[in-house]
Amino acid sequence: MDKQINILKNEPLSKYSFTRTGGPADFIAFPKSVDEVRSLVKQAKNDDLPITVLGNASNLIIKDGGINGLVIMLTDMNSISCDNHEIVADAGASYIDVTIEAQRNSLSGLEFAAGIPGSVGGAIYMNAGAYGGETDKIVKSVVVLTNDAQIKSLSNQELHFGYRHSLIQENDYIVLQATFELQSGDSNDIQLEMDHFNSLRASKQPLDLPSCGSVFKRPVGNFAGKLIHDSGLQGYQSGGAQVSTKHAGFIVNVDHANATDYLDVIHHVQAVVETNYNIHLETEVRIIGRDK
Repeated sequence: MDKQINILKNEPLSKYSFTRTGGPADFIAFPKSVDEVRSLVKQAKNDDLPITVLGNASNLIIKDGGINGLVIMLTDMNSISCDNHEIVADAGASYIDVTIEAQRNSLSGLEFAAGIPGSVGGAIYMNAGAYGGETDKIVKSVVVLTNDAQIKSLSNQELHFGYRHSLIQENDYIVLQATFELQSGDSNDIQLEMDHFNSLRASKQPLDLPSCGSVFKRPVGNFAGKLIHDSGLQGYQSGGAQVSTKHAGFIVNVDHANATDYLDVIHHVQAVVETNYNIHLETEVRIIGRDK
């Protein structure tokens, strides 16, 4: 591995994940530029190492066995700039920081994301959304690194966005940068809407405890949280992981949970809801890594 880039061996990923769970990465690197990402990818491929890319590791469960090969964590690539009605943000930039930059420049369209804790790359990867807004509505283009280490720009249409889905999930592409196209607005009105959404989050979501965010996708014609609540599962606990008593769609770390605890709760919730309602809850959270 390149000695010029910050690379750690056997690093516990629980230090970086929002759930505070996850085993070690064989190698984890923190590139600061596109060239460093490209160099890491080429070297990993030469060494026949699998590659996993992470941003803020928010809507994610990393298994207790950790991750094989090289983990590329993009949090040091976090530049955000504004030009007229467009905001350009690196993949590792906080989505929340992008919303703050938009408000500072009196640009509207990103208010829904005011409290989404993920990175820009993660938001593109899963078409993150909340309160009626979705990332695909404001993305103009995305710069990616392809699986043959080429830099390519993809338009909104080429990204094939869907509900919690994008083309990135189907390819070995690495998101490097995104351009958001917004509209002029009043900075005070934008701030009021952001405050409103953050207030809703604080009142309904268990923000005081480690979690992986919303665990399940919304079933057609229903809501995961309601199905879980109506199944009497709030407060259900396995090990240190618990179905939140504040919001049934969240699983929180209440007592030094590990990833296996999280997965046990997920599988139990899925089984009970399927028995009660004949509905399979599909996970929204990304589950990666090796079993211990």
